[in-house]
Amino acid sequence: MTNGFAKAYRTWRKYRETYDELMRLSNRDLTDIGIKRGDIPTIARKSAGL
Repeated sequence: MTNGFAKAYRTWRKYRETYDELMRLSNRDLTDIGIKRGDIPTIARKSAGL
């Protein structure tokens, strides 16, 4: 049970780190790397393996 919780926590942390980092970027920076702000949750989920 503890291993499942630890894995879920690591997955959630990876999601939040990616999400937060991308959200800090300006719209111009996001455009430069080909990301729309609305795509950030999907990109963060993929990054976390969800």
